[in-house]
Amino acid sequence: MLIKQTLLKATKAAGAVLKENFDKAFIISNKSSINDLVTEVDHKSEKVIIDIIKADFPDHFILSEEVGEIAKESSYKWIIDPIDGTINYANGIPICCVSIGVEIEGKMQMGAVYNPFMNEFFFAQKGMGATLNDKPIQVSIKDKVSTSCLVTGFPYTYLDMPNGPLQVFERLIRKGIPVRRLGSAAIDLCWVACGRFDGFYEHKLQAWDSAAGYLIVEEAGGKVTDLSGAPYNPYQPGIIATNGKIHNELKGVINNEIKL
Repeated sequence: MLIKQTLLKATKAAGAVLKENFDKAFIISNKSSINDLVTEVDHKSEKVIIDIIKADFPDHFILSEEVGEIAKESSYKWIIDPIDGTINYANGIPICCVSIGVEIEGKMQMGAVYNPFMNEFFFAQKGMGATLNDKPIQVSIKDKVSTSCLVTGFPYTYLDMPNGPLQVFERLIRKGIPVRRLGSAAIDLCWVACGRFDGFYEHKLQAWDSAAGYLIVEEAGGKVTDLSGAPYNPYQPGIIATNGKIHNELKGVINNEIKL
């Protein structure tokens, strides 16, 4: 399928841009806040991706973190994060990746996430399973939050809301549950998909953060919902992604309906 070939080509080409420019001097600027960064490498990576997509599919809709919408009347939408984990990248921390999802008629059909520094390429196609470097992956089998290893992220501006990021984090760590924070939601999701983490939650993501990763989790046998437990939609902010076995319990802890 040409779409898959284009997706893989664009993701790998952007990964090469990340690797080539890593730990070198580049221009960094701010977006919404002092720590909401964009680098010139984000723009280079994004341009490589968009140029490859446009060469094969000039009429497709593109939604990308830095340029926003390149709107077309199309049932195909490419959702792009040219560097997920920009703060890590800007600080020379190799936990960052390229993330691209392909939506067809409003449904996520393919996703690719590539961390070139660990040489890890995750891919999923709807109904076809998920892979890491072309080998099938599956979620973990732990069935209790108390024995799980979790991962989360925090928004750049604190959300003053009931059961917000700090409250949920405190509930979990006071019970001695390991909760990691890697700084890349796409990698968080992929590491749930391959069983390294048992669950991931976050209060505020954009579509390009999760579009590819949530499909990879589902295709690896996991479960993904919004914070209320409703079917996941990447155009709303909250997410819970788990191996499925701890999903209801973790949702209950997040919403303060279950005490650990």
